[in-house]
Amino acid sequence: MKTILDKKTRDELIDRIKTLDENSTAQWGRMNVYQMLKHCTVAEEMYLGKKKYKRVFLGRLIGKMALKNLLKDERPMGRNAPTSADFKVKESNGDVSSEKAKWIALIEEYAHFSNPGIVHWFFGKMTREQVGYFVYKHTDHHLRQFNC
Repeated sequence: MKTILDKKTRDELIDRIKTLDENSTAQWGRMNVYQMLKHCTVAEEMYLGKKKYKRVFLGRLIGKMALKNLLKDERPMGRNAPTSADFKVKESNGDVSSEKAKWIALIEEYAHFSNPGIVHWFFGKMTREQVGYFVYKHTDHHLRQFNC
């Protein structure tokens, strides 16, 4: 299974991110390209330990099961997967180029990933391996959303 912790995989994702521009349109969902980029940078900051978010009640009940199901095979994440309000970007306009650059820089930080205390807002405590697989799937999900 692909992981963000692998350089070759990171390079592949970065090449895909570079194809995004102001005219990129979503194949599904409500986000425009700027909102998707901002959503992904906020998520990366959580995984990399730069920001923390409170767990949601439903996640405390079924988060571990949901994570196990999501990571059981190479199937991509499904369309219109739910997210926390903390990760929903309300502003619809912004600098796509700078948000792309920020996302790419955050992706490159996984070369030295060390966040043993990661607690996902829904899934709870995650291992390094789980973070690697999940971040790849999340990134791939949004790049496929914009046909990249």
